[in-house]
Amino acid sequence: MHRITIVGSGFGGLTAVRELRRRGTTAEITLVSPKAEFVFLPSLIWIPSGVRTGRDITLDLAGFFARHGVRHVAASVTGVRDGGRILETTAGEFENDGLIIASGGRFIKKLPGIEHALTLCEGVAAAEKIKARIDAMESGSIAFGFAGNPKDAQAVRGGPMFELMFGVDTYLRRQGKRDRITLKFFSPAPRPGIRLGEKTYNGILRRIKKQGIEIASLGVKLARFEADKVVTEDGEFGADLILFMPGLTGPAWIENTGLPRSEGGMIEADEFARVEGFPRTYVVGDSGHFPDSPDWAPKQAHMADLQAKAAAANLLLELEGLQPEERFRWELICIIDTVDKGIMVYRDARRLILLPASRMFHWAKRFFERHYLKEFRS
Repeated sequence: MHRITIVGSGFGGLTAVRELRRRGTTAEITLVSPKAEFVFLPSLIWIPSGVRTGRDITLDLAGFFARHGVRHVAASVTGVRDGGRILETTAGEFENDGLIIASGGRFIKKLPGIEHALTLCEGVAAAEKIKARIDAMESGSIAFGFAGNPKDAQAVRGGPMFELMFGVDTYLRRQGKRDRITLKFFSPAPRPGIRLGEKTYNGILRRIKKQGIEIASLGVKLARFEADKVVTEDGEFGADLILFMPGLTGPAWIENTGLPRSEGGMIEADEFARVEGFPRTYVVGDSGHFPDSPDWAPKQAHMADLQAKAAAANLLLELEGLQPEERFRWELICIIDTVDKGIMVYRDARRLILLPASRMFHWAKRFFERHYLKEFRS
């Protein structure tokens, strides 16, 4: 019986499990992650505004693993060797006939004073701390910003920061505190959000202006954070709370493994999501760097799902002695949510569709969350 090991219990890892079983494999599947739980990361934006709690979007995976015949190992990965056939973890070593890496990326936290900022996508604890800080404020200022990886233009996660900023704006208005709390936006990128398309970028700028959010700094390199200010190479501005999303790079454990890495620190893969030079080893999601990707290629859960389906199909082909043939498509689907409304953005190789703010899209985002999590809750 073949042995397949999967790293990570996020979108990519769980989709790989489902696709492998959907295709009928009876292989022994071992999944390695720190906890047997799944956090629906897109809904982190709703925790600071009270629409969701951490318990709402954190699911125990014991039932899912049992139904799909998966052995879960609660551990962190420390390395791979023997061409990917041995996975090294804090719980020991695991041999495999095929490996799918879906461990996600990590934030680049080299900016001096980064400890003064909170990063939403670090998880439930960070989102809950943001909510507590906002709830405790009666006046002052909140700065929202994001940056990228200077060596990988795709390794940026700006969408959630726009959603967080617009959601907090709505939340403060509902609380009657918005006129006493100034919201500021900053980014070292000259046109943050342009990867969503020119129309979307212009629409975001109009929304920022309409909501009275101050653009504090654009296109200027950040120098440091302090407890009460953001300092750039051109000046500084005050902030009682700094909410910042750094750029992404690959997981730390890959550094001494021999796995091929891109200039930005991601694992290099081919068009089949297979790691270059490593037979029967695949990478999906944020930790991968893929060839010929469009300049708007997203780092988002939807792409991790598409890549995981292709990786699962190709791994099964390789295990049968055949060549990979399944390619994933590049597709961006995004609802920029403001707690009460949403802006729909769709993009692929042929078209860009932008639909204006509507309550329908906010509820569509909530419906999708419920639909996606249904299998894990049953």
